[in-house]
Amino acid sequence: MLFFLLFSVKIFSQTTDNPELQKMADDDQNARKASKINWKVLNKEDSLRRARIYVLIKENKVNTAKDYFNSGIVFQHGGDTISSGMAVKSFEKALQLDPGLNRWWYAAAVDRHLMHQNKPQIYGTQYIKNYTTNNKWARYKIDTTQVTDEQRKYYGVKSLKEQEENEREMNLIPLNDAYISRPSIDKLISFIISEHKKGIKSTYNISESEINNFGYQLLRENKINDALKIFRLNIQLYPNAWNTYDSYGETLLKVDKKKEALENYKKSLELNPDNENAKKVLNTSNN
Repeated sequence: MLFFLLFSVKIFSQTTDNPELQKMADDDQNARKASKINWKVLNKEDSLRRARIYVLIKENKVNTAKDYFNSGIVFQHGGDTISSGMAVKSFEKALQLDPGLNRWWYAAAVDRHLMHQNKPQIYGTQYIKNYTTNNKWARYKIDTTQVTDEQRKYYGVKSLKEQEENEREMNLIPLNDAYISRPSIDKLISFIISEHKKGIKSTYNISESEINNFGYQLLRENKINDALKIFRLNIQLYPNAWNTYDSYGETLLKVDKKKEALENYKKSLELNPDNENAKKVLNTSNN
């Protein structure tokens, strides 16, 4: 009955996104960003959110693409096949209504639903940590014959080769650990460069994304000059990564170096013509 209501009833009354669903999705995600999570409390909150969505479905208050998308975000964290199945259907409906939404969530929901049925995933979005043996992360079992890398790319999922590299990176020592033992940013930069030269033999995570995230950590700590050095280093190590220029440009704007910032945004857009953030900044500067 609930599936019928969710995907078959045509509603004409609601044309705007449901703010309650948006808040529930935001709460779901923000709760998982906490440094220490009380899973007993969070699981209860998740359950209440899912129950509330069922009520909204009965009341015909789940109608727009974003409504279905936000419902999927909440349903995906249920620990049963009913919830995971609802997540798949929700994201599927959201993409039918608006193909421009983030497609990765659908692929991840499909993989989670398969996991809950004790079946191999097909896209390769899910990783699990073995706490009983080596305490390392590993990609959950996968049937590589069901989906091509081209299809994975369409859904914003890493290729099989990239997934293997991602598994390796997940088991590397976080960059922040190196920072704790080397609080001088210049010493840390020298260390990162030396680790980068080791390639896959490095035991620390000095990937482009890790360095970029560390730069934002410095920004949150109001260490803007140190962040600038880290973002500049990231460009030096990964000159073909569009996001490095975007982050560096963003930080340059914070210190009023507008001309240099715009140059980096232009470079980022050159490497990734779909970078909406760079387009927005550059368009604003021209007005």
